[in-house]
Order: sequence, then structure tokens, then C-alpha cells
Amino acid sequence: MLFPRLTHTTDIAKLIDAEVLGKVDAFAKGINEIHKVNEGDICFVDHPKYYSKCLNSAATFIIINTKDITIPAGKTIFFVKEPFEAYLKIVHHFRPFTSQQHAINDNVVIGKDTVIMPNVYIGNHVKIGNNCIIYPNVSILDFTEIGNNVVIQSGTVIGSNAFYYNTKKTREVWYKRMDSCGNVILEDFVEIGASCTIDRGVTASTIIGKGTKLDNMVHIGHDTCIGKNCLIAAQVGIAGATIVEDGVTLWGQVGVNKTITIGKNAVVLGQSGVTNSLEGDKVYFGLPAEDASLKRRELVWIKRIPELWKKVMG
Repeated sequence: MLFPRLTHTTDIAKLIDAEVLGKVDAFAKGINEIHKVNEGDICFVDHPKYYSKCLNSAATFIIINTKDITIPAGKTIFFVKEPFEAYLKIVHHFRPFTSQQHAINDNVVIGKDTVIMPNVYIGNHVKIGNNCIIYPNVSILDFTEIGNNVVIQSGTVIGSNAFYYNTKKTREVWYKRMDSCGNVILEDFVEIGASCTIDRGVTASTIIGKGTKLDNMVHIGHDTCIGKNCLIAAQVGIAGATIVEDGVTLWGQVGVNKTITIGKNAVVLGQSGVTNSLEGDKVYFGLPAEDASLKRRELVWIKRIPELWKKVMG
């Protein structure tokens, strides 16, 4: 998430009640997760397992709960007892929750010849391009960006909160929501089927590329980036922060693990489970998804087991 303006270290420190170490005179551009950070971003870390990764990331500003570190040159450290709570303070300050009394927010931008049917909800700072059709009972939540010639079928929710929680078993309630301040971007000529759900990015964007088509009842997790001209059939579920490259086809009920990559023009056959990254230009099947031709041979041999057993045992 980018801040509306550059924000000085002293203002951030005051907001989260932090002690500033390292470079004290600097301006932050925004806040992001570790796998999405850019130069000028704030990132938080609260577990020793990830200290090194965060300190050596592209983040310029790091919220951390220890002083027992070597501060990389040019970086600013915000020392606090609870980095996750500091993250939430920043998110709530720069992107606070706002209730809405009308179905379509007054600040929505809607392009020429776009049709918005009855019972559609459109939230805060949404942008919709030209020649789009939004069918009844669609919910388009805050900061969503929709290109031109996009179709969204009934019952779909665009921009719901990420299924993303900070876990501490010392708390009475173990799982605390990491509030989402990212958004969803639907590029030109995207079509979304009925009753789909697309989660917003936690701090960045969930992106559906130009020309991609989703069937009914598809779920896309937070921060997932789907390329151009992909085809995704009914009941596919894609977990967060996954990359699906251009031209990929996922047939019905395929499940895709988080933080992996499916290569360009790959085809994954129905009911397969993608647990690891897949190369492009191949057909996959099974759980875990593997080269479909090899998987079919395995199935043939499995069917022959009783016959082979009978021969061995006489």
C-alpha cells in the first residue's frame, strides 16, 4: 500500500510509539509484506526465523521487536514490543475502515457505456472502465480497479479480505486478522463467472490479467497474480501469493497451493492438486500434479496389481 504522501520517520515513530534506530531522517512511501516490498516501503517482522530475510529485503524501514541485530546501511529500524500491532496501527491510520450507507459510493468512477444492474454494491474509491457489465448482486469492495470490457456475473465478490492471520498461541484468541490494505485489479476483457470470490492483496494487489476468463465458483486468494488469456474452470481454488503465467488452463476442481508458480501455457486437468511449481507448456494431472502421460501409465499399472499379485502368488 502506498501512502497518500511521503511520511517522515518521526511521524511513523510517533504513530506506533517506536524507538528509531539506524537512519533517522528519511521518508516512507508505503507499507508492504516481505514478499512484496520495494525500496521506500515499511515492513514488519516479529519472529527470529525471519529477521535476516526482512533486514536484507528491499524494505527501507523495518518494524522489529529486537535490538540485537546488525542494521544494514541506509535502513531505518522501528523498535517496538509488538510489530504486528504496529503494522495494524499504520494500516488503520492510512486506510481506515469506513462504513457505507448507499449501495454505490459517491466517489466511484464508472466509465462510458458501462451497465450496473440492480442490487450491486460498489465500495470506496472503486474505478470501473468502459463497456463493462456488472450483473445483479455483485459486491465490488474498496479500491478495486476494473478495466474496459469486463463482465462480472451475479453473486460474485471482488476485493474481500485476505484469509491471512497473525498467529500467537500465547493469546487467548490465537489467530488475529492481518487487515488487508491492498486491492484487486481486473484488466481489460476479463470475465468473472457467478459466485466467484477474489480476495484483495494484503498490502499489494491481486491481479487478473487481460483476457482471462473465470467460470463459476472460483476462488482466488490474496496477492495472486494471474496472467493474460488464462482459462479457469468451475470450483478451482488458488491460494495466496501464487503466480499463474499467461495462457494457463486450470480445469474443474483444481486446487493450487500458495506461493508457487504455474508456467506459461501449462494445462492442469480436473481435480488435480498443484503442490509445487510447474513448468510451462506441459499437461499435468493428479495429486500431486505431475506430467499427465506419466500419471496415466501409473494408473494402468495400479489396475494391474491384482493380476500381478495373482501371478506371483500362484
